[in-house]
Amino acid sequence: MPTRSAAVLTSGTASAARIFVAALAFTSAYVGFSAYSNASSAPEPAARVTLSARELPVTAPAQQAATPGQVTVSVLTGAGAGCAKSYVARSLVVNADPAEPVSYHWRLARWSPSARTWRTYLADHDGFAAPERTVEWLPQVSGNPGWYRVELEIDGGKTLRSDRFQVSC
Repeated sequence: MPTRSAAVLTSGTASAARIFVAALAFTSAYVGFSAYSNASSAPEPAARVTLSARELPVTAPAQQAATPGQVTVSVLTGAGAGCAKSYVARSLVVNADPAEPVSYHWRLARWSPSARTWRTYLADHDGFAAPERTVEWLPQVSGNPGWYRVELEIDGGKTLRSDRFQVSC
């Protein structure tokens, strides 16, 4: 009987080994087929996008060349209805020491007939660190007609003033 049990054990082990090899071959084939399927699949077609554009009129004047020592003021057309008007003030600021930053202060001044002096209506400040820069400011006047001017004070320098302009409704 020892030979018979050894033969059954050997045939059982052989069957188990065959089943294991078959399962391994099936798994390898499945993995290989999946990789081939993913590698050969075509990308999804690109979605078609249609772009449209429309022309808009230019609402700002062409940028004027700024000069040092002068402040220019222009009205932005179409910026507001009635008394609401937007302006652009420009000047070229030259930094006396390019290694140091320069700061500057804008002031929109309104003429006061009763006090007979220019009074601050709006103010802003900014700065930069470069040899020179064209600086801009966009003040807005709404519902307050009168005479105005823009002043630019550069730290360590003099105050530059624009020509006066009238805001009316």
